[in-house]
Amino acid sequence: MRLLIFLFTAAALAAQTVTWTGIGQSHLEGQGWRETQAPFDRMPAKAEKIIRSAVWSLSRHSAGLRVRFTTNAPSIHARWTVRNERLALPHMPATGVSGLDLYVKQDGQWRWIANGRPEKKTNEQALVQNYKGPVREYMLYLPLYNGIEALEVGVPEGGKLTLLPPDARKPVLFYGTSILHGGCASRPGMAYPSIIGRRLDYPILNLGFSGNALSEPEMAQLLAELDPAVFVYDSLPNLSTVAMINERTEPFLRTLRKAHPATPILLIENVIYTQAESVSARPEQAREKNRALRAIYEKLKAEGDVNLHYVSAANLLGLDGEGTVDGTHPTDVGFLRMAEEIGPAVGRLLSSR
Repeated sequence: MRLLIFLFTAAALAAQTVTWTGIGQSHLEGQGWRETQAPFDRMPAKAEKIIRSAVWSLSRHSAGLRVRFTTNAPSIHARWTVRNERLALPHMPATGVSGLDLYVKQDGQWRWIANGRPEKKTNEQALVQNYKGPVREYMLYLPLYNGIEALEVGVPEGGKLTLLPPDARKPVLFYGTSILHGGCASRPGMAYPSIIGRRLDYPILNLGFSGNALSEPEMAQLLAELDPAVFVYDSLPNLSTVAMINERTEPFLRTLRKAHPATPILLIENVIYTQAESVSARPEQAREKNRALRAIYEKLKAEGDVNLHYVSAANLLGLDGEGTVDGTHPTDVGFLRMAEEIGPAVGRLLSSR
């Protein structure tokens, strides 16, 4: 009997006619520039000739991009085509690299409801079934470590889906490394900038570039073009030495400050890598880099920069060694811990403006 019910339900779903709505750039949130080479890029088209090729390639990942819509339809479908055929990484699942992540707003809070699990370059899946009720607001996150070539959201024939315009408030701009980019979240909504965005119910820009957040002057000039509510600087894990920090970080921050004299800038220390110090020198190396960042912070504060702020690494990943996949890249637990440390600092800066 159960088999017959299952077969009947599957047949009914297969026969369901879906009305598709294409997602274009005009409804996309999480982009700092609209003058992009492709609709789902994170950097402007002109950047291809300005930044290093590795950074340009990573900028075509859709990390942090999302779309909001309302519907009262009982089922929600998604059809998406990713840019790269590599759907997963050895230490990061396909759901995070190339999948979608759907949240619904309930009682004023964003709650996870479903994800799109990629199986090939082009996927079509029912994300939600039999979710009857009033009109609800949804937010769909795009893949973290892959690009998007096309995206559609569908509801059953006769249902109504309304795409919402992008949030018009100045966003929080996050610049940083693979950790900020989202490695190795199990799904897109678990990158720490996205967690903070949901908890504060505030727009964010994820400008994480895996292995390539080198605080180049060209990148500083591009970021200075934007007008965010807060800059979050989390670049230290990619600056391999104290000498590199001393060479690059202060000029980078001065470029942002010159363009935005009153905008808060929040500095994030290098996470303390979770390997035991008895088997790795990396935790102490991170502390050395953090001492260098602290010295730059104190120098700029002494010069009168009252809008420069700081988050210590002490509790970013927790103290039990369980916050990462590989000693460096957070698990979802690690990302939650980072959001719980960084999010309140961002919230205070937003409330003070």
